[in-house]
This record gives sequence, structure tokens and C-alpha cells, in this order.
Amino acid sequence: MERFAALLDRLVLTPQRNGKIRLLVDHFGTTPDPDRGYALAALTGDLSIASVKPAMLRALVTERMDEVLFGYSYDYVGDLAETIALVWPERPGPAADLSLADVVEALGAASRLDGPRIVERCLDGLDASGRYALLKLVTGELRVGVTARLAKQALARLGGKDVIEIEEIWHGLAPPYEALFAWLEGRGPRPVSEALAPFRPVMLAQALDEAELPGLDPAAYAAEWKWDGIRVQAVSEKGVRRLYSRTGDDISGAFPDMLEELAFEGAIDGELLVGRESGTGIAVAPFGDLQQRLNRKTVTPRLMKSHPAFIRAYDLLQDGTEDLRPLGFAERRRRLEAFVARAGSPRIDLSPIVAFDDWDALARLRAEPPKDDRLDEVAEGLMLKRWDSAYVPGRPKGPWFKWKRDPYTVDAVLMYAQRGHGRRSSFYSDYTFGVWAGPEEAPELVPVGKAYFGFTDEELRELDRFVRNNTTERFGPVRAVRAEPAHGLVLEVAFEGLNRSTRHRSGIAMRFPRINRLRWDKPPGEADRIETLRRLLPSEG
Repeated sequence: MERFAALLDRLVLTPQRNGKIRLLVDHFGTTPDPDRGYALAALTGDLSIASVKPAMLRALVTERMDEVLFGYSYDYVGDLAETIALVWPERPGPAADLSLADVVEALGAASRLDGPRIVERCLDGLDASGRYALLKLVTGELRVGVTARLAKQALARLGGKDVIEIEEIWHGLAPPYEALFAWLEGRGPRPVSEALAPFRPVMLAQALDEAELPGLDPAAYAAEWKWDGIRVQAVSEKGVRRLYSRTGDDISGAFPDMLEELAFEGAIDGELLVGRESGTGIAVAPFGDLQQRLNRKTVTPRLMKSHPAFIRAYDLLQDGTEDLRPLGFAERRRRLEAFVARAGSPRIDLSPIVAFDDWDALARLRAEPPKDDRLDEVAEGLMLKRWDSAYVPGRPKGPWFKWKRDPYTVDAVLMYAQRGHGRRSSFYSDYTFGVWAGPEEAPELVPVGKAYFGFTDEELRELDRFVRNNTTERFGPVRAVRAEPAHGLVLEVAFEGLNRSTRHRSGIAMRFPRINRLRWDKPPGEADRIETLRRLLPSEG
């Protein structure tokens, strides 16, 4: 456990992507099997310990200390694993010489009755760093800034491979990945994935620099709307049906209604959306509706009925047993149109090709998309794809571009601040902001969003200082900040769009809010009003 605990500590304190990759390469290269395989599984989210749940951990710690005192500690720290690791009252005994494999395999074989007691014995034998690592392991919430994709890139660097080679076989592997490490270290053959309906590494687009447009031939490119959903790959092979995210995560469990529609043999690349059927096809609901379906292990029939999922297809990677990726986009599009027609599913439709004569005409469409029930404020911008482009995994320069619409901005007032996690745990770094509502002679602030990025480390220190010097109330790890027309801090907030929300008092939920800049120069009384945001809401339809 010591090596795994040290890895987590270093990852938390290393913000740079390349620094994290170097740490992972070093860990995978120096840690023996099967420990490194279990560490990899924990980092990629492929390790599930069913015998221990967060409520059991709370029960364990309150057996050893006053429940109220633990509650105060948890409010201050804001993270369950970190709190228990710091306050755990040890019982005298020898230090435990536990490997990561010892812990994972013992808990994997334990019942829910035995699991908490195994954790208790491990906590007694570990130091604070080891306890933290153990608790993060069993809760599955590492929060060290490592995605599954980043871990795979570290594996690729370890073995001198292309990350695409690893992604192609990933879904046929299982922890502790001993055959994978043997291949990466030149001690064994490349693992052969025999999994049906595998994930195929996706092709990504470059962000378009508008200065490049004059050098591009409009006739060489197809244009499509960039839909405000999530990129997915829908794969069906010999009765096995899977739905993958763009990073290769299997999200099938959250969308059983969509799996039922994959009555074909092949692989579609498209956008997963939530919507409703209409006279001209499937109307797209705002991204907030899709969020109700995401990150769920199970989904109720009621939710599937109220938030039906569908796929807007824009590429065909496999048709039966034929791999279409080497073909040009024009041919794949022709095959896709026939494929979707044969599938005949009301939950799978085509992303339409946008007709245009020149870049100026397309720029006008991007700025003001047509208002109809298939778009209606849900197009984030445009995608440009060369008609002759093969489907190449990764982000090649030139074949595909994404041309996003300019973000919206609003001037809002800082209302609340909360402590962050990891290296930000000592700073107030999560900010809730609001805009003015009510009569102009007696306005009040209503919260409209929350953001925790978009500022530099120096600006974070300035924000933290402002919060501490202007606190009016405290609610555990949250502070209310002085916010009046004549005194407070204005934040210029950028966001991608707005949805209606019954969960927020303002009736509004922001899409991807982030701090654009700090307006120390602007009096809070001059910040925007709620009416400004309401005018940006999509029509009811």
C-alpha cells in the first residue's frame, strides 16, 4: 500500500499532464505484478469493491469517536476519505505490511458483513497517507486528476507503443493486466481481444483557427452541426450490444433503452442526445436533460420514458464484418444513410449535412442557426470534414475541424465560496455567483451558476483573500461573501448556453460555466440582471 499511497500523493500535487504521465510510467515500470495492475484498474475506474460502501465507513469511524466531532471535522475538510484518514483513532498494534494486491483480493472475496472489518484492520495498521489511499480505493473516488485516457497514454509511453494500440484491445482485458504488462515490456505477445462489440478509437477534430479559412477549399469540406450531447459509439456484434463514450468507457448500463434499438451488425459514431419525437424527426432537448441520464448504474422506466435517449449518427465505422474506416468520408456517409434506413429505428437518425456555397455563408449559419425543432439552441457550432478523409484515430491535423460558436458571457456577483479538493483544499476555490432580480430600487441576488476554473494560481490567491476578508456567514466548508450593490466582486462568467431548471431558484442552469476574468473595476450594482439570461433561454417549443 505504501507505493500506491505515495503515487496518489504525488499525483495530487502534480498539476501538469506530462508530470502525471511521468509519475505513472515510473510507477508501472518499478512496481511488481499484480500491484501495478490493481493500481491501473483503480485509476481507470475498472476496480469495483462491492463489500464496502461510504455509509459503512461512516459507521466505522463513529464507533471510535464522537459522531458530532466527526461531523464538524467532515464539514471542515469536505472529503470523507481524507477526514477519516486524519481523525482515525488507532488501536495499539503492529504496523501492517500490506500490499495493494493483498487488500484488493481480500476485499474482493469478502461479504458486506466482512468487508468493513477488513477495512478496519487495515486502517489500524496504516499511517495517515496509507489510510487515505485505502479509503480512496474502496470508495472509488480517487480524484487525482488522472483519466482512463491519461493512464493508457502512460502505458503507451512505458512500452513505446501508440495509445491507439492499447485502446483497441482494452475492453478484452481484465485486472490485474499481467499479459498487458508482459507485452509492453517485451516479455510476451500482444494480448488478443476476443471481446465482441469492441470499442474503436475515435477520430477527433482540431479547433478551427478562422485565419485558416481562406486557405481551405469550401468544396473539399462537408459541414454538419456540432450537437450539444456526448460523443458515443454504438456497436452491435453477434447479439452483443454496447454503447461507449468517446474515451472508450462502457456506458451501456445507463441507456438500456438505447441498446434495444441497436438491431444491426456494425458500429455507428454519433452524438447521444435526449429528446422527443416530432413531426420532422426527433427534437433535441437541452443538455441538462441528458445529464439526468448520465453517470447512472441503473435507470428507472419512468426516467427512460420522460428522458428518452437517441443517437444522431454522423459516421459508420463497421458495416457487418466490413471495416469502413479506410474509406473516404463521402463514401462512409453514403453507406451510413443506407445503414440507418435499414436499421429503421426511431431512436437513430442522421445528422444532416449543412449546405453552403462559401465560408461567409457558413459563418452566418454558425452565428444564427436555423430555428427548428431539430436545432433550437442545441447546436454548439459546426463540424467541417474533408469529403476524402479516412477515419483516422486520434486528432490528425487538417481532415476535421470543429468551429464552435462564441461563448456567451455575463457579469455576475460572487455570493458563496467553498473549499476545493487536493492541492486546492486550503483555498476557497469553488465559487457560486448570481445576478440581480426583483425591483431595481430593491434588487436581490439569485444564484445562477457555480465555477471552479478559468483563473490563474495568482488570481486564486486573490480570490481566496477576498473571500476570507469579506465572509458574512459560515456553513461548514462554505462561506457566504458580502455581496451588495456597492460592495462585492464581479466575475465575468463565460458559458456555452442555458437550460430551464426547476432545481434552481433562478429557474436557470448554465452549460459549462467558467470564470472568464475578474472585474475588480466594476461595481456589483452594475452586474447583469436575470432578465438578460432569460432572454437567452431556448423556446419552449
